[in-house]
Amino acid sequence: MDYTVEIYRLDRRHKGGMVLDRKVEYPNTDLATVEALNPRGPRYVVMIHETYVTRKNLMSGREYQERYDTPRSCSPSSEAYWSM
Repeated sequence: MDYTVEIYRLDRRHKGGMVLDRKVEYPNTDLATVEALNPRGPRYVVMIHETYVTRKNLMSGREYQERYDTPRSCSPSSEAYWSM
């Protein structure tokens, strides 16, 4: 399975309190390996996502694979995509 790891650095100077430090992709890797490769510290927040998620096309009803970070307006599974 493919995983994407987002590593945020805690920073109170920003509105959300965190800044994206880096985004790393691990193709064909298991979750235990991904967790072991990414250090966790008091100044970092690590978020692990499956790179591709299954969604349903709003018009045809068929399921398809899409990246987890696809904007709503670019996803055929949302009404915003079809109303443009």
